Amino acid sequence: MRQRLVMHVDMDAFFASIEQRDHEEYRGKPLIVGGLSGRGVVSTCSYEARRFGVHSAMPIVRAKRLCPQGIFIEGDYAHYRAVSQAIFAIFARYAPVVEPLSIDEAFLDITGMELLMESPRAYAEKLKAEIREKTGLVASVGIAPNKFLAKLASDLEKPDGLVIITEEGKQAVLDPLPVGRIWGVGEKTAARLEALRIRTIGQLRRTPREKLVRSLGAHMADHLLALASGIDARPVAPREAAKSIGKEVTFPADIESVEEVERVLLDLAEKVGYRLRRKGCKGRTIQLKLRLGDFRTYTRSRTLAEATCYDRDIYETALALYRALGVHQGIRLLGIAISGFDTSGAISLFHEEVRKENLYAAIDSIKKRFGEQGITKAHLLKRERADDGDKEDEV
Repeated sequence: MRQRLVMHVDMDAFFASIEQRDHEEYRGKPLIVGGLSGRGVVSTCSYEARRFGVHSAMPIVRAKRLCPQGIFIEGDYAHYRAVSQAIFAIFARYAPVVEPLSIDEAFLDITGMELLMESPRAYAEKLKAEIREKTGLVASVGIAPNKFLAKLASDLEKPDGLVIITEEGKQAVLDPLPVGRIWGVGEKTAARLEALRIRTIGQLRRTPREKLVRSLGAHMADHLLALASGIDARPVAPREAAKSIGKEVTFPADIESVEEVERVLLDLAEKVGYRLRRKGCKGRTIQLKLRLGDFRTYTRSRTLAEATCYDRDIYETALALYRALGVHQGIRLLGIAISGFDTSGAISLFHEEVRKENLYAAIDSIKKRFGEQGITKAHLLKRERADDGDKEDEV
């Protein structure tokens, strides 16, 4: 039976590396990309910033304490997506099956491609060189018999790493590593393993199953023992098409007024509607997401009789869902998502529907040329001048 061969490619400090590539003044300096509000988090940071203990998902306020001399920017996520698309186009030339994990990493199934490569290492070096030549960015690569080992390998010699783990040599690599390197071992599981005096993957692998089951349960025990032995049968599979399109925003300070809620919902509906139309689809189910300052979160949805991609329909439905909730406390987050896609793209023969199609086609033409803020509601424009620093998070 032919042995599987999986490659994991992970772009090094992706957002920060793009900024340092594009801006000479950022090179060689601690650069932190993320939300700059009091509640913002680090999206990514340069390796210069990591030397100060800064890392992804860290609150921005903590990053500023650790690295006060750092350069903090919000970043250009549309630009990062464009660079990502160029990189994934390169991936597609190197493997018949590519599974995206995020905007900057993917699994490539290169099983059976031995005739096309001098060796797996040479193939990976060629891929890394093409990425560097065409984008000016650096990738780390891991190659192994399965996804778990390949992802682990890509992280072992960052940045600019290239590590191959073989079936025969996998335990020599795994056994000395801390148990935190295993998928699924977070703080709570690590604490339970520490209570059992299990600190390395090798110690975990040699622990009797019954002992782990008593502490972690059968499912988690079997999951950890399999990975500790380098066993992972999951296939590399292309990601399914998105099931919903949405947008949400977290506020620097809780909002209290109904008028502010209405303004935000109108803004979100406009963005979601535009994205639906760009993808050529309509949706029937509109969902409102609302989170209070104490982190209580509510979601409410309504399914329409007819699929829509129009801002006004989305806004009116979301507003009705908000009013039905009867929430009058400080709101930390609002979001709108739409699902139940109809991609037929058929245009109604009714006069009113044709008029809508023409109106939104004109609006979208302006947005395509001048950006999403090229045309917007006057009500939103007035407030945007006052709220220029708000950060919105992609759903």
